[in-house]
Amino acid sequence: MSTKKPITVLCVSSYEKGHDFMRECKEQGCRVLLLTSKSLETAPWPKDVIDEIFYMPDKNKEWNMRDVIYGVSFLARKEKLDRIVALDDFDVERAATLREHLRVPGMGDTTARYFRDKLAMRMRALEMEIPVPEFMHILNHNDINEFADKVPFPYMIKPRLLAGAHGLKKVHNKEEMWNRINNLGDEQSFFLMERFVPGNIYHVDSIIYEHEVRFAIASQYGRPPFEVAHEGRVFTSKTIERGSKKEQQLLDMNEKLMKALGMLRGVSHTEFIESDRDGKFYFLETSARVGGANLSELVLAASGINLWREWAKIEILRGEGDYQYPEVQDNYAGIITSLSKQEWPNLSSYNDPEIVWRLDKPYHAGFVIRSKHYKVVEEMLENYTERFYKDFFTSAPMKDRPSD
Repeated sequence: MSTKKPITVLCVSSYEKGHDFMRECKEQGCRVLLLTSKSLETAPWPKDVIDEIFYMPDKNKEWNMRDVIYGVSFLARKEKLDRIVALDDFDVERAATLREHLRVPGMGDTTARYFRDKLAMRMRALEMEIPVPEFMHILNHNDINEFADKVPFPYMIKPRLLAGAHGLKKVHNKEEMWNRINNLGDEQSFFLMERFVPGNIYHVDSIIYEHEVRFAIASQYGRPPFEVAHEGRVFTSKTIERGSKKEQQLLDMNEKLMKALGMLRGVSHTEFIESDRDGKFYFLETSARVGGANLSELVLAASGINLWREWAKIEILRGEGDYQYPEVQDNYAGIITSLSKQEWPNLSSYNDPEIVWRLDKPYHAGFVIRSKHYKVVEEMLENYTERFYKDFFTSAPMKDRPSD
């Protein structure tokens, strides 16, 4: 009988997600601990697989990092923490800082910065000759004016350390640019400015093990996430045609990027834009986590790969064994979600056999479809989008932080 002590995994998440990650850890025999926000105490966490939950005060959605270090260090007096994993994008730096402080193996502060800081990831991509839209750190005002004199408007002004479309502002001329910059006050250095590139936005969701991209799947958003978040739109995404030139370009760029940024093992959600002007792909941003907005359900429907569970397997292995993922299915999939004017929208008339997952969340409507044929998914998404605008759609101001 084995006497090997089970691995203890501390999951850090300021948003309710990662249920399958924790379930996989438990099924693999791990002890599962969760550090989350006090405001999520009543959230439906999978408590049947979590050994203990610890809560952080989260005034204004923020955690005091020194208190986090104190609390987790106190926990480590009686718990040997073998793995520390950030389940949400906002927690990547927290987990890295904890690993550095406690000397727990895994991604440290330097590499984590590449997957959280939009300025750092762009500078590194540029160094490795991966195309990126022209950008400028909002720091030196002379440099900013020179940039504005030679790079055509409009620009996107972006926070370096927030996720998704949160905090973005589009400016169309120098006056708007300086109004935005001046309004930032002492926060200016925490922002960057980037030439706005009109075009289609794609995302690549991948699994990396020992610096090698072991699995990756490319998809295309219907409307840019910025428009969905700030202007109110129905959100859609669909996997792109397998074997196409676009798929190969995206997968190649993603692989080059993961190596450039130093991803050793884990999962990543990365976005690229196909410029309307020159037809080229440009890198937009990446992350060391499963994509939000239920995109893991899109990937699961298309490929049979559960990114949360595969990520858990990788974290447990930690390079000490060969990682084998399940056989990949060759389906096409699409996702559609929207804010709903009804608390529990009636989707009973949406009963096509291609629907394989439904979103269960108040004031939201959504589902995932799956087919062996790309055109079926494409046409169904177009039809559903029109119907969603008529049946459910509403919009609301963007919250202080995104909820995906």
